[in-house]
Amino acid sequence: MTNMDKLYEAVAARGPVCVGLDTEFGYLPETAVDPAKTAGENIVAFNRALIEATKAVAGCYKVQIAYYEALGLDGMRAYAETLRLVRESGCPVIADIKRGDIAKTAEMYAKAHFTGDFEADLLTLAPYMGLDSISPYLPYCQEQGKGVFVLCRTSNPGRVDFEYQTLADGRPVYTMVGDALTQLGADYQGEHGYSSVGLVIGGTTGEEASTIRARYPGTFFLIPGYGAQGGKAADIAQYLNKGNGGVVNSSRGILLAWKKQPGVAYDEAAYNECVRMKEDIQSECDKL
Repeated sequence: MTNMDKLYEAVAARGPVCVGLDTEFGYLPETAVDPAKTAGENIVAFNRALIEATKAVAGCYKVQIAYYEALGLDGMRAYAETLRLVRESGCPVIADIKRGDIAKTAEMYAKAHFTGDFEADLLTLAPYMGLDSISPYLPYCQEQGKGVFVLCRTSNPGRVDFEYQTLADGRPVYTMVGDALTQLGADYQGEHGYSSVGLVIGGTTGEEASTIRARYPGTFFLIPGYGAQGGKAADIAQYLNKGNGGVVNSSRGILLAWKKQPGVAYDEAAYNECVRMKEDIQSECDKL
């Protein structure tokens, strides 16, 4: 069974919410800060509480490495510990690293993030340099069941700068990327019909949702953009396949849920937001 299979089963069991542990120290409430601990240690304690509170209603977790790199060695220790905590919880963990290099460098990135201190179940990658920036990760998919999510059509406003440029055959660039990656991932199909090569598909607009889902039926999606970026559940539901085939990330919406729930503990507030988000998305999936 591949990690994409495990992700599919996690979504079937607990729903499509991906908790983004993009934890900036400033996101922590005063009650979660121990002045005797380092910033990284406080972040680990905060993350631990959120994982424990939400693991029954989260399909997976995504850890954005930049928030930890910004704290230097203290942050990278927190990053490694956070990955370990998620994996010990039994939930899949996505390392949001967006690497995009080639040859030996890509091999080293793959080794760094699929083994050792920073081991994750799935990684995010950037394809701009071509398919040889993706292929060094595929042996880990083949031999260990690891998985990757490659940037295809993202959620940021600047996506129109490159991703929506029109090719000579009339396709937008993001479709060319998706088509090539789908073909590349055809040899890495799991038990549930999804490739170990997934796509990052932003959920901030529903205009192309049904077309994209139909074009890539055997591809699992990592869907950013819900909540703080403006993505609506009605749009998100169309990128899923009967409520599965994708995970929907929310970072600030869950990490900072305590700010919108006065008097509620931060971990309980995170749980409440996960449940609300899960039900919001499910209600729209039920309408399709």
